[in-house]
Amino acid sequence: MSIERFMQQSVTGWMTTHGEHSDIVLSTRIRLARNLTGYRFPIAFSEEAAMQVDKEISAALLDSSQKGYTYMKMADLPAMERQVLVEKHLISPQLANPERNGAVILSEDETVSVMVNEEDHIRIQCIYPGLQLEAAYEQADQVDDQLEKVLPYAFDEEFGYLTSCPSNTGTGMRASVMMHLPALTITKQIDRIIPSIARLGMVVRGSYGEGSEALGNIYQVSNQTTLGKTEQEIITDLGNITDRLIAHERKSRELLLSKSRIALENRLYRSLGTLLYARLLPSGEAARCLSDVRLGIDLGIIEDVDMSILNELMIFMQPGFLQQYAGTDLSEEERDILRAQLFRERLDVQNAKASSEGNADS
Repeated sequence: MSIERFMQQSVTGWMTTHGEHSDIVLSTRIRLARNLTGYRFPIAFSEEAAMQVDKEISAALLDSSQKGYTYMKMADLPAMERQVLVEKHLISPQLANPERNGAVILSEDETVSVMVNEEDHIRIQCIYPGLQLEAAYEQADQVDDQLEKVLPYAFDEEFGYLTSCPSNTGTGMRASVMMHLPALTITKQIDRIIPSIARLGMVVRGSYGEGSEALGNIYQVSNQTTLGKTEQEIITDLGNITDRLIAHERKSRELLLSKSRIALENRLYRSLGTLLYARLLPSGEAARCLSDVRLGIDLGIIEDVDMSILNELMIFMQPGFLQQYAGTDLSEEERDILRAQLFRERLDVQNAKASSEGNADS
């Protein structure tokens, strides 16, 4: 299979389409945690209870589906396919453990994923491209209403939705935005900004949530508090902080251009050269170079590279995708070699298309 065809079949909507401020905000995610009455939380319930919970949730969603949902039980999936779902942000790393009796129900366009028997019985997740907090929340709320019509939710009039972890009790909602903040990172302002965001009730993590690294200058900003605020207040607060981060990032980019343009151009073109010609490409170096090239496109310094291809490569550079493409397990060195080879091929396809379109226009 060609790399182009593989990518067309593998990417999800938020990687290929654009939303508001998509030059800085890669995606918006809303996640709602819910549990059913009459069952212990997943950390303590029996296998029989897990299977019954799975059956009730699946029936509620699949029987009334308007979006062509697909059900996948974790224990039935090979490890490589579970890893790909994690890398596409469609399930959490915790759900990928086949011993949890977990499952995921995915909408056809993969904007909606409902995780079953993760830390809570139900985790509804909606991912949209760019900054679309309201739209993502409306979609998650619709799925929530659909399930709540037929399932008895664990809810307390004083505390709200009851969850396995107390930090999720209340609305049960985590709203998050995945942001590309290279200028704030290069100028080291991010070290000062992250603690100040924490004081506002938000948390900054790597692109795969708690415990993950901010590979490629990509950060996930989300609400820390779910109790004592409404869903709308959480969305408004996160939106305000996101707007301020976008403004800081744009100002830092302008400063880099005005004060250090040649040094910046040198860095960005060196990174593009690495992606185009490297024969060994470790994941950390690939992420750093992708970040630089993305910044170069946003600043108008690098032309003729499609941003959507960089989004694809950001996901494709990871171990699960590489091994799925190869159809076999790979050592770390073999992954570095294949990553470099496929980056060259994918960017060559892009360049060939751009050249062909240019000739047709002339």
